[in-house]
Amino acid sequence: MTRCAWVGDEQIYIDYHDKEWGIPVGLSAKTKAEVAAADRIHFEFLILEGAQAGLSWITILKRRAGYKKAYDNFDPEKVAKYNENKIQNLITDPDIIRNKLKVRSSVKNAVSFLDIQKEFGSFNSYIWSFVDGTPIVNSPEATNDVPATSPLSDKVSKDLKKRGMSFVGSTIIYAHLQATGIINDHTVDCFKAKR
Repeated sequence: MTRCAWVGDEQIYIDYHDKEWGIPVGLSAKTKAEVAAADRIHFEFLILEGAQAGLSWITILKRRAGYKKAYDNFDPEKVAKYNENKIQNLITDPDIIRNKLKVRSSVKNAVSFLDIQKEFGSFNSYIWSFVDGTPIVNSPEATNDVPATSPLSDKVSKDLKKRGMSFVGSTIIYAHLQATGIINDHTVDCFKAKR
């Protein structure tokens, strides 16, 4: 079975590629529970991708369970209420990336995330509004043809920063759009590519 070249041989990468990467999160969410589940996935990826800055994605995937535990199963309402004591505990937690700026940013971003939910009904509605609810399928020939940023990621990044978020630069946001299937960058030879 042919996969995108970046996947490699590690099972954690294979599972992530095959079961998550590029699959549209919340695109068909209708019920309150489905929308809430989609929002939690979006929030999870915002935390994980912010943590990845300067690191490899495999490093973050290997700590994903640690993040899930440390961040109350990626519940933005709980994370937004983290006090200084909780932040200090996160900064010393060996199961996550112990970067003070990234940890503080994740708590601040949770507050902005809730503000977006309040304004748009859900973060899912907000993020999909940038593409009018239609995934972008790029069909790159090879991994080298996949950009690190795009005009769309520039636009979303700028808007999130305006709303008070940090660690949401265009490269991080492009990764988020790929991870959540808003952008599908599976290479044409990959079995997950849209034909």
